[in-house]
Amino acid sequence: MNLQFDIIEILKVTMVLFAVIDVIGSIPIIISLKQKTGGINASKASFVSFGIMIVFLFVGQTILDIIGISVGDFAIAGSILLFIVAFEMILGIQIAKDAMPATASIIPLAFPLIAGTGTLTTLLSIRAEYNIVSIITAIFFNVIIVYIVLRNLDKIEKILGAGGIAIIKKVFGIILLALAIKLFRKYTGL
Repeated sequence: MNLQFDIIEILKVTMVLFAVIDVIGSIPIIISLKQKTGGINASKASFVSFGIMIVFLFVGQTILDIIGISVGDFAIAGSILLFIVAFEMILGIQIAKDAMPATASIIPLAFPLIAGTGTLTTLLSIRAEYNIVSIITAIFFNVIIVYIVLRNLDKIEKILGAGGIAIIKKVFGIILLALAIKLFRKYTGL
């Protein structure tokens, strides 16, 4: 196991994870979730997503192998969840009825929005390419960014306003839908 500290490698992995996690693009989803549930616990969501990513980094492939699920199967399941979230955003309807305020910071925020299938699949693939110290450091930096965004959600919501949130929600709903379809097509060969 390579345990070297390489700043360039850390920056590369941080940027890859930042693009995949896409907390900035998820702001409309997070605001919508906050409005439905009454609040988001930034600390809890950040801590749980960090834990999920770290655990999956070390035992994700083993868990998938034990239960007989391929990375592709995992990615397809995640793409279906993303499709449902996007469908809710675009049409302004609620499909998932079980999002309770007590668990909203964990499901669906920490998983599958922050530490979703795209993030977890990416972690499995970059593990072969980068050293573990770089990956863990990059995860930490990204979780700090997520925490800052979640902590300042009220300010972001005030800046955007109701109209801005509605427009961004529809636009990012379509983008999220396209990402879900891309992920689905990649692993199904369609």
